[in-house]
Amino acid sequence: MSLVKKFATVGGATLGSRVFGFIRETFMAAALGTGPVADAFNTAFRLPNTFRRLFAEGAFNSAFVPLFAKEIEARGMDGARRFSEEVFGVLFTVLLLLTIGMELAMPFIVRELIAPGFADDPAKFASTVTFATIMFPYLACMSLAAMMAGMLNSLHRYFAAAIAPVFLNIILIGVLAYAWLSGQDAVAVGYDLSWGVLVAGLVQLAIVWFAVRNAGIRIGFRRPRLTANVKRLLVLALPAAITGGITQINLLINTNIASAKEGAVSSLVYADRIYQLPLGVVGIAVATVLLPELSRALRAGNLNEAGNLQNRSVEFTLFLTLPAAAALLVMSEPIVRLLFERGKFSPESTVIVGQILAIYGLGLPAFVLIKAFIPGFFAREDTRTPMVFAGISVAVNVSLALALFPSLAASGIATAEIVAGWVNAVLLFATLVWRGHWGRDIPLLTRIPRLVIAAAIMALALHFAVQWLAVPLSSAAPLAMRAVALCGLIAAAMVIYFALAFGLGGASLSMIRRNLRRKAASAAEPASGDGADAP
Repeated sequence: MSLVKKFATVGGATLGSRVFGFIRETFMAAALGTGPVADAFNTAFRLPNTFRRLFAEGAFNSAFVPLFAKEIEARGMDGARRFSEEVFGVLFTVLLLLTIGMELAMPFIVRELIAPGFADDPAKFASTVTFATIMFPYLACMSLAAMMAGMLNSLHRYFAAAIAPVFLNIILIGVLAYAWLSGQDAVAVGYDLSWGVLVAGLVQLAIVWFAVRNAGIRIGFRRPRLTANVKRLLVLALPAAITGGITQINLLINTNIASAKEGAVSSLVYADRIYQLPLGVVGIAVATVLLPELSRALRAGNLNEAGNLQNRSVEFTLFLTLPAAAALLVMSEPIVRLLFERGKFSPESTVIVGQILAIYGLGLPAFVLIKAFIPGFFAREDTRTPMVFAGISVAVNVSLALALFPSLAASGIATAEIVAGWVNAVLLFATLVWRGHWGRDIPLLTRIPRLVIAAAIMALALHFAVQWLAVPLSSAAPLAMRAVALCGLIAAAMVIYFALAFGLGGASLSMIRRNLRRKAASAAEPASGDGADAP
């Protein structure tokens, strides 16, 4: 299967999850708006979600995958199964102890670490503690699921792990639909959503569990022991977890800061949901596929193929994310108005969330590039360097967020996030080049400026089009009219961008066709050839 087809498999499944996520957030905005229950639920959900990104997805997608792949090559499927059982025993035990400890300490954690600003509102504080207590076991489910997803990715079975997250959104949509039909109050909706998150974690774990069994690996429980393989995993996993979860670290810190202002937490969450669509579909797909592919090429000693994989991945991410970033920057407010402005989500909320989303648009390329650069370190079992850069990024984020929040509120926090993201991306790229792990690719260097020009011209056209369609895009227009106008703008923007991208030489149809036929495992392609295989 070609590299782009693998990206499409993961990206398509992620797209399905993000679409259902939009529907979920639309229902939630109508039911809760940016009020106190919305703040309480979003803050409580961020706690297990942050731990999941830090200790599950970040650690296992970057440390577990290369080691599991090595076991397959060295000792076959039986050796890989024994290694996975050793890891499962340790992981399950740690998660059990962590869950018990966090449940007991939840009031302290919310008051001192997550949302100190809620302490002045007893009702909001109590709701946040209760919601977080209900949802925290979701972490254990998703951590075990992340381990099995890493196994599936190493076996080149991407779909089950990518499609599992959609069930969180399906279940929460069902909860919100029931709340709307039964006329529940906001607090009752918060409780039901919290229980829905826990059920969704169990469902997602079951999906990847059965997928691993169907792949021929049956995991049994072993008494937890720190074997040599497990110790090696832990050495790699700790910095990898910090690095892979840098966005979540920043979000957790920002939640702490934003809790001082009513509605700020929810405003950031709604904007984040929209910008996560291109980030998830492109960035996560590239990171998920690139790490095992790059690890395989480096184990085989094929440096040319490794360089080609990295260059084509960057080209692919920029080809799709530059126009998305430009669109978010120019027409963020109409997007937010169409998706969320109804029920308890007011026009004032639309303006605030739209401003945050526009700022996120400026940072989108950076966050996607980070996901393309980090596998270049992890595949070489270097998790320390990205961890150091992640620490620098966190320091930049915290400093700017604290400085900007008093004057810019939630927009200041978003600005801090994107500046920190660009700092991280530049440091990662510069280090890869300095170490000689990133070969000079003339076609890549010539196409990127052309793609930037195409995206800039598209953004300028959108700017005037949004002004021209101000009435059909406004709150006064019927929902159907707003939807038609926005979809028309998106379609026109796509035509303009792709016409310019192909016309200026940033991409070509023959290049894409050849890349779709190209096998990612081909060892014959140079790292800096004519670039005909780029997406």
